[in-house]
Order: sequence, then C-alpha cells, then structure tokens
Amino acid sequence: MDTRKLLAELIGTFVFFLAGLMSVLAMRAAGNTVDLVVIAFGFGLGLFAAIQVAGAVSGGHFNPAVTIGAVLDKRIDPVNAAGYIIAQLIGGIGAAALVLTMSSQADVAGTRTVPGKGVSDIQALVLEIVFTAIFVAVILTVTKLNADRAFIVIPLTLVAIHVALIPITGASVNPARSIASALIGGDLTSLWIYIVGPIVGAVGGWAVYRVLLDEPAKA
Repeated sequence: MDTRKLLAELIGTFVFFLAGLMSVLAMRAAGNTVDLVVIAFGFGLGLFAAIQVAGAVSGGHFNPAVTIGAVLDKRIDPVNAAGYIIAQLIGGIGAAALVLTMSSQADVAGTRTVPGKGVSDIQALVLEIVFTAIFVAVILTVTKLNADRAFIVIPLTLVAIHVALIPITGASVNPARSIASALIGGDLTSLWIYIVGPIVGAVGGWAVYRVLLDEPAKA
C-alpha cells in the first residue's frame, strides 16, 4: 500500500470538503440560507483545487463512490481501495472538525445532506443513485478517453450536480462528504441514504461506462 497515495487522498479530500463546507457557512453568515451557485461552485472549485494539489499522486478519487467504480473497472485493487476510502473519511472528518472549531456544532449540522422539504427518503435515494451513476460514468470515461481534460470536466460535472440536487437531496454523491458533516454535526438523520445511494450509483455508473465504451472488462 503506497502511503503517499493514501496521504494524497486524505489531503485532497480535506481541501475539497473544506472549501465546500465553508461555502455553505459563508451563505449562512451572509443571511442567505441557500445560494445554489455559490455552494455548487464552492464544492466544484474545492474539487478542482484538490485535484491540483493531490490528483497527480493518487489519481484524485476523494470519494468512496469513485473508488468503488475504479475497483469495478480494475484500476485499483480492493486492498488499496479500502485504504483510499479510509483516507477519504479521515480527510473529510478533519475538514468538518476544522469547520467546527471556527463555528459551532449546530453550524456543522447545517451542512449535512438531508432530503429537502416534501422530498421522501426514497425519492432522495433514487436521485442520489442516478446522479452518482452519472458522476462516476463521467469520471471513468473522461479519465480513460480524455485524461488531459479531466481536471476541468469532473469539477464542472460536480457543479451541475449540485445545482440540480441541493434543494432536493442536499447534493452528496459522496458518502465521505455526508458522513463527515453528520458525525461532526452530531446528527445522523437520513445518513443511510447518502451511503447506500452513492454505492449503488457507483455500480450503475460503472455499468453504463462499460456498455458505452463497448470494450471487454480487463482480465
């Protein structure tokens, strides 16, 4: 197991989540409960920065769903994938903990991903599955066919996902992101949606990628 890659995943995830979570707090401090554009670009540009800092070392997963997709496509072995996911969780929790030191637990709880008003758990679950599948399919495809564009295509896709989902599911598509806010915020309500949804979505995204790529899976 390459410790440099694990450290890169930890640091990259920390940078990614810190920018995103702080964008949520910034809106609250400004008296605006939800600003789709600011929060969407907070997470998208956070991912862009994380890719610049650590992507060249680890491949820039920063998301357990992405790592699962990479395992299914045999781009990483299960043992190293487990290390990546642990590093992502530590990095994410670290980012949420830093936000806690600058605000309050209630503020961190306000960054959680939860179904929007009038949205059922099942509806939120379905959307998290579908949009995670889209995200993973984009990542697997662009890193395979147009790797030189991945650094911009992937963050912009995440921006689009956030614009679409923030009012409805909170826009997770990343179990580590939701776990970090829930644990440090002290409220695990509906967390299962954001663990199950992205995992199932990762499998679906990989399946779509394989079908469209029309290549046999690696032996």
